[in-house]
Amino acid sequence: MAWVNPVSHIWPIGGGKGGTGKSFLTGNLGILLAKHGYRTLLVDIDFGTANLHTVLGISHPDKSISDFVNKKVGALEETVVSTTIPNLYFISSAMNNLDIANLAHEQKMKLLRSITKLSYDYILLDLGAGTSFNTIDFFMISNSGILVTTSEPTSIENIYRLIRSVYIRKIRQELKVHNFRFLAEEAQRRDSRATENNPDFLLYIMKEIDPERGKILELSLRDFIFKLVLNQLRKEDDPNIGSLICKIIERHLALKMQFIGNISFDDHVHNSICKKMPFLHIYPYTQAASDIRRCYENIVSFKETSSFAHGDID
Repeated sequence: MAWVNPVSHIWPIGGGKGGTGKSFLTGNLGILLAKHGYRTLLVDIDFGTANLHTVLGISHPDKSISDFVNKKVGALEETVVSTTIPNLYFISSAMNNLDIANLAHEQKMKLLRSITKLSYDYILLDLGAGTSFNTIDFFMISNSGILVTTSEPTSIENIYRLIRSVYIRKIRQELKVHNFRFLAEEAQRRDSRATENNPDFLLYIMKEIDPERGKILELSLRDFIFKLVLNQLRKEDDPNIGSLICKIIERHLALKMQFIGNISFDDHVHNSICKKMPFLHIYPYTQAASDIRRCYENIVSFKETSSFAHGDID
């Protein structure tokens, strides 16, 4: 991939595991953007378990990404559907064919290119869980993606793995396959305990072997500014845990993390999903709704300095 000419209007929203509230956050951030007058597109990239349409209160989308990937339509824009909310638009994955969960490389690149060419003020991507290449590559469509976790140890561990995987993927892309293998082998030669999953050590060695290229790589990696939202915070949870997670990741991976805020656990979220109605519409005065609005304000006030490129993608 070629990562040039940064833009700042694409927000990939991901997490290391399912059930953290990625779709919930994506949908409600989209609603707030639309209410503030921004033409906003939500794209469900959770190909295996798509449910963003339910969060938005859309029962049966009649178009999906599959129609574009399988060439039933000529342009991705043709799969866009309107919602009941002015300025808010949606591309579904709910009616996708089963095989789309494992996109071929050419299909993935075609979809990535097409997303960057869509003309909206903001585009939010609801990503699948885990660290597959497909998930990581869609997350890397922007240098300042949003991560969603809960306070559960397994969720926090998976966030760390996802960030580390993005870091490693970026190094692979910058160095190409042959050079990356050489770097990984050199790391293991110097320290038998080292693996290619230790990105900070790889960067250290690269800067030592080739200072100029190592510095370029370091600057490229520093362009990533991850944002973290801690969802489903319960009364017994430490409200500072999100900030602590950011500090730990910054220390171990030497990258920038910005804590956006907590969203309180609220049974009304479950109720809104069962009713298939947007949470902010039917429960606007709850603590969770207030938390979402605060997270939105923190995100939009943060100046995004770099993200994915228009132009050629290889």
